[in-house]
Amino acid sequence: MSYSFLIEIILILIPLYVANSSAMLFAGKTQMDFNLNFFDEKPLFGKGKSIKGTFFGVISGIISVLILDFYFQGNVPIIPQYVFYGILLSFGAIMGDVAASFVKRRFDITTGKPILLLDQLDFVVGVILFGSLIYSVSAEMFLLICFITLIAHKASNFLAFKLKIKKVPW
Repeated sequence: MSYSFLIEIILILIPLYVANSSAMLFAGKTQMDFNLNFFDEKPLFGKGKSIKGTFFGVISGIISVLILDFYFQGNVPIIPQYVFYGILLSFGAIMGDVAASFVKRRFDITTGKPILLLDQLDFVVGVILFGSLIYSVSAEMFLLICFITLIAHKASNFLAFKLKIKKVPW
């Protein structure tokens, strides 16, 4: 594994994880769907998706990108237009999570109940889709991001549970 490969993965993972975890940490009371139901009479997204969490998730991801860009003095290696790419990553992380919530509500899966791989990788898929508008990662990079995320997701959720930030360890 080359040095540039490691830098590339770090430059992708930091805004991905910062945006996703910040949405949970800054969760608010006003739901994104304003308690509205979809055509199927089921909640649009559910109680876990708040306007405040969504806003601060995206903003925190963007701030992490700006810090990285500053660190690299505006010349981020490997990834061209990194600030714009990072903004797409931040939105993608949050929108991937929101999309998974929408799918879970369609199948009557209650908020907080886990679905293997969907809950761990929803934000990764959002990042790859949004980010691909200006920069595509290799299949090897995508698989490595998924692998790292599966481990990091399990560990961070368990830690958040132990710190009483989350009610469940998943």
